Amino acid sequence: MSNATRIIAVRHGETAWNVDTRIQGQLDIDLNPHGRWQAERVANALADETIDAIYASDLLRAKTTALAIAAKTPAPHAREVRLHKGLRERGFGIFEGLTYAQISNDWPDESRRWRHREPDFAPEGGESLVQLRQRVADTLHALASQHLGQQIVLVAHGGIMDALYRLATQQDISAPRTWELGNAAINRLLWTPESLTLVGWADVRHLDDSTMDEISA
Repeated sequence: MSNATRIIAVRHGETAWNVDTRIQGQLDIDLNPHGRWQAERVANALADETIDAIYASDLLRAKTTALAIAAKTPAPHAREVRLHKGLRERGFGIFEGLTYAQISNDWPDESRRWRHREPDFAPEGGESLVQLRQRVADTLHALASQHLGQQIVLVAHGGIMDALYRLATQQDISAPRTWELGNAAINRLLWTPESLTLVGWADVRHLDDSTMDEISA
C-alpha cells in the first residue's frame, strides 16, 4: 500500500437549505442544528481511524463538519483542517439560492438540461459537469499524491461526492445516479497514480436516523 492513498470522503452535515431543497452551490451556508449533530456523529465514528491529514472545502458547511472530525482525531498533526477551493460544490450560477421548484418554473429550458445531465450545460455563471469532473480529478490528484501510504479525509459536497463515485466506477458523466449522497455519510476510496477504486460507499451506520440525499448532484 506504499504507493496508494486511502481516502475517507465525507459530505457535510445537513443545512436548512438542504431541507428546503434550495440550491446552495458556492454560497456560504452553515449547518443547521441537525447538521451539527451529524458532524459530531461522523467525528465519533472516525475517532479511532488513523488519519494523516484532513482537507475540506472552504465553504462553511464543509469546514464546520471537518473541524468536528479534526477535534476527535488522536494524531495532533492531523488536527489542522486544510481548506482547498478545489473541493467546493459545483458552481450553479443563476440557480444558487433558488429551490428546485423555482428553477423549474423560472428557467424551464435550463432546468430540463440540468435534470438530463447534459455534460456541457452550465447555468449562467456556473460550471458544467465536464468542468466539475476535471476540477475534482485535478484536486484529487494534487492532494492524494502528497500522502502515498497514508489515509486522508476529504470533506466536501454532494456534487463532489458524485464526481468521485463516477471517477472511481468509470460511470458516464451523464448516467442517471443510482447511488446515495447522504449528509455526513462515510465513503471510502483508494487512490494510486494510475487509478481510483471504490472501497465502500454511503456508510451511515453512525447516524440513527435517515440522512437526506443530494438529489441535485
